[in-house]
Amino acid sequence: MNVSYENIIMGNRVNHNECIRRKINSEQNCNFNEILRRFEEKNNQLKFSKHAVKRMELRNIKLNKDDLRNIENAINKAENKGVKEALVLFKDKAFIISIKNRTVITTVTQEQLRENVFTNIDGAVII
Repeated sequence: MNVSYENIIMGNRVNHNECIRRKINSEQNCNFNEILRRFEEKNNQLKFSKHAVKRMELRNIKLNKDDLRNIENAINKAENKGVKEALVLFKDKAFIISIKNRTVITTVTQEQLRENVFTNIDGAVII
């Protein structure tokens, strides 16, 4: 399950594939280019794994739109450098992110950062 910006901020969850299906089915006159554009737009959005959402709730991590924009910028920087899996350090939080999928895999707070080892990453972005 993935969560959009607005739903992370509001604390709601949504199945994006179902939303796209409903939009396409409700507009019978969609052409292929419009369907492709919507699919690409969905794939370029920052997503949060179910695990990451659970960790954010458990650790009381809240993000606003500016925070999400900063994380997205960090993903773009990592992507430009060829990073596949990144550790993004932002304020007093850390995010493990799949750059290719634009998906936050997990989150930790400053308390969990101490004496922690992060594996399976090939880059780090500090913002």
